[in-house]
Amino acid sequence: MTTRRIRGAAAAVAMAGAAAACSAPGDSGADGGASAESVVIGIPSEPDTLSPLLGYGKDGNSKIFDGLLARDADMELKPALAKELPEITDGGRTYTYTLRDGVKFSDGEPLTADDVVFTYDTVLDGKTNNTAKSELDAIKDVRADGDDKVVFTLDYPYAAFAARTVLPVVPEHVAGGQDPNTGSFNTKPVGTGPYVLAGWSKGEKLTFKANPDYWGGAPKVKKLTMAIIADDDVRATRLRSGDLDGATLPPNLAATFEGDDGRKTYRATSYDFRAVTLPTGNPVAGDTAIRRALDLAVDRTTMVDKILDGAGRPAYGPLPVDDPWFAQDVKRAQDLDKAKSILDKAGWKAGEDGIRAKDGRPARFTLYYPSGDKVRQDHALAYASDAKKAGVDVKVESATWEVIEPRMKHDAVLAGFGSTGDPDFGLYTLLHSTLAGDGFNNMALYDNPAVDEALDTGRRTQDPADRKAAYDTLQRELVKNPGYTFLTHIDHMYVLADRWKDLTTQTEPHEHGFASGPWWNIEDWQPAT
Repeated sequence: MTTRRIRGAAAAVAMAGAAAACSAPGDSGADGGASAESVVIGIPSEPDTLSPLLGYGKDGNSKIFDGLLARDADMELKPALAKELPEITDGGRTYTYTLRDGVKFSDGEPLTADDVVFTYDTVLDGKTNNTAKSELDAIKDVRADGDDKVVFTLDYPYAAFAARTVLPVVPEHVAGGQDPNTGSFNTKPVGTGPYVLAGWSKGEKLTFKANPDYWGGAPKVKKLTMAIIADDDVRATRLRSGDLDGATLPPNLAATFEGDDGRKTYRATSYDFRAVTLPTGNPVAGDTAIRRALDLAVDRTTMVDKILDGAGRPAYGPLPVDDPWFAQDVKRAQDLDKAKSILDKAGWKAGEDGIRAKDGRPARFTLYYPSGDKVRQDHALAYASDAKKAGVDVKVESATWEVIEPRMKHDAVLAGFGSTGDPDFGLYTLLHSTLAGDGFNNMALYDNPAVDEALDTGRRTQDPADRKAAYDTLQRELVKNPGYTFLTHIDHMYVLADRWKDLTTQTEPHEHGFASGPWWNIEDWQPAT
């Protein structure tokens, strides 16, 4: 959220915004005869900023920028602005990158090592409002060695550091003279990437045009429009009518396009999970017995089958069940009898209406979900239904993020998180006590010394066995005292006009639609004919 954030909107507002956002795809409809040079994609949300200094594109795949490294379809790291993968010395404390020759920003100025240094120094500056800066905690110093070499010195060996250098690089000659928090660079960026921002109508659309001088070769798709359509049903309707070339859709709506001539459905596995935050300061949701009981009361398998139409997996924690770091012994089935027993022993006694109470306080709390997000709504309602079977009354309410944000330190939220690349990515910001209540970091204000220790060990040791043991410990601790009720990991579904060949998806983070999807590498697309 910042870029994770999906802003709720009434369907009428979404429809009006979508109508203003785009014309027919390729200006000639959504059939196979439409132009392959222009693409219009419907997505549910837009970034708050297009500046990497504030977190945009930090996980890669920005259309406007490049990082030192990038990821391929198999999520393996590959050189981007760097000529090759880094040289690692000093026991994993020094990383040296050599820049690719001849790279220029879209304004024609050359990329230099000073731009890389400026980018990382600014992100790490305490005055910069980048809530993801803890992800670069290991950096002690970054310096230029001539025009084409950048040297990172780390405070400690950080096994996942190379993957952090997918962070987009910004031009010092443009952004250096601005306040990174308020400057025009946030909405008028300049980068080295395959596309240039041509226009941004907030709440309606972002338009990109191909960068003819892109170092990786001029893209065949010359114009890319991202239409902001918050409502899932409206997005599907506009795709069906031909106003969109493609869209990100929830599984049940994507399924309605199966067998549709001229369109293909894509399914991407992800680390993206849905969970209920249980803020520590809430007198009911913060109670350990309530948390444990809710964890046992939920029927995750039914949520996957009914809400996701099978396009996902039960979430027993923040890591997917098929991830190599997942601790297999934390899988657990719904167990209402055990949930009730935990509450009985903790003094939460059932009343005549079936709702429990303790010391005169009913077992009741409010759960918010963002308006317009049908998948989260369905998760929230199913969660409330399961909770009630254990005697906990969860009041489900929809609201915009502007309403939810001031409340989320005290009220539960049906939230979404998940990062790819390494267990440190996402887990640290989700759970470490030092980040409690820091924007969308650690929304539950979770504070568990054993989890903090596991996170620090996982981040600071390079030994794979020690890291595996640390993350196993973390996952088991979350079963004993879950600050979140983890529900499902979601497969991302996309539908796209079938006018290009050999399209792929990646394993995706929570943030999707804008930079993920079959268009993650749109600069490489080739027309089907």
